[in-house]
Amino acid sequence: METKRDLLQRFLKGIETGDAMAAAVVNEDKYIQHNPQTHEGSEGIAALFARLSKTSPRVTFKRVFEDGDFAFAHNEYDFASLRAAFEVFRFEDGQAVEHWDNIQPLLGPNHSGRGMLDGSTEITDLDKTEANRALARTFVEEVLIGRQPERLADFIAEDLIQHSPDLADGLPALRTALEQTENGHPVLVYERLHRVLAEGNFVLCVCEGQRKGVHTSFYELFRIEAGLIVEHWDTVEAIPPREEWKNNNGKF
Repeated sequence: METKRDLLQRFLKGIETGDAMAAAVVNEDKYIQHNPQTHEGSEGIAALFARLSKTSPRVTFKRVFEDGDFAFAHNEYDFASLRAAFEVFRFEDGQAVEHWDNIQPLLGPNHSGRGMLDGSTEITDLDKTEANRALARTFVEEVLIGRQPERLADFIAEDLIQHSPDLADGLPALRTALEQTENGHPVLVYERLHRVLAEGNFVLCVCEGQRKGVHTSFYELFRIEAGLIVEHWDTVEAIPPREEWKNNNGKF
């Protein structure tokens, strides 16, 4: 029997292959689409995949996880240009019924020579999933949303491995980014944590906020080791104004 992890990969690979069977992963009668730039119900998924496959897209899975009713992936897409993406699906009765994503142009390498998608991939510490989920949640709620950068060392390793394209390795670079201002206003403002998904040593936090005053979706992936965040990846995507949405479900 296919796992949710398998189903996610079969479905998204259908973008590349045009395989009509990939569309069967989705229950189109129930499917809720949270990408505000994607129409809902205007085109069957099989037809959509057939059309997209003619543009020679490439879908490369870097990390794929499973958490209860959810599967989530960290991917590279080549749709005429390279992009880094997080994809999240909720499943019922073996089919995908809800979808969220966060996609941005692939940038980098960063100041430490790291790419947005390279780094550790091995899932370990399955027995620590809930403890790691709780640690990441507390970090986001109290340090990022609560704006307490002085507490970074309680959660972040001093030698943090950083994959965010604008930052260097290490805790000091992250603190500088969180404290950065522009015209007297913080550049990064985290306002709400919507979802925390976890498997073993990896935790994905889905956040809403502002970047330079623009309504923004932040997806933050953490690798946790011995009670500290030791590696970090992200995607940052501006949320289009409400009048430009192509469905009514909202980004989150």
